[in-house]
Amino acid sequence: MTPASDYGTVRVLLADDDRRYASALRLLIEEQPELTVVALAHDGQETIDLADELEPDAVVVDLHMPNMDGVTAIRKLRGAHPNICLIALTGDESSEMHAKATEAGADGVLVKGKMLEALVERLRGAKTP
Repeated sequence: MTPASDYGTVRVLLADDDRRYASALRLLIEEQPELTVVALAHDGQETIDLADELEPDAVVVDLHMPNMDGVTAIRKLRGAHPNICLIALTGDESSEMHAKATEAGADGVLVKGKMLEALVERLRGAKTP
């Protein structure tokens, strides 16, 4: 099944167990005309399920979530969707955690609170050939 992407529009799945943070991030992302959030997930398993169902262009994954941590979710997403853009989000500045996310298949790791501009730029490039 081919994603129902509009030409040039990057379809983003947000995954964060902090519902307020996820909702605020959704609003900020959707201020960008070329980005649209197709769904919010609040745990790792829901992230996998929604990615399989919706086939987004990009998934932004919090590394600390219930039911399946973000590193495991990223590893599974990378295996099932090799061309998807995977961005890890974390409040943890530990280089060890960042390395685990990268090794699992994340295209980038961004620290919450320091990441909005970098996230928007990275998502804009999600459909770049």
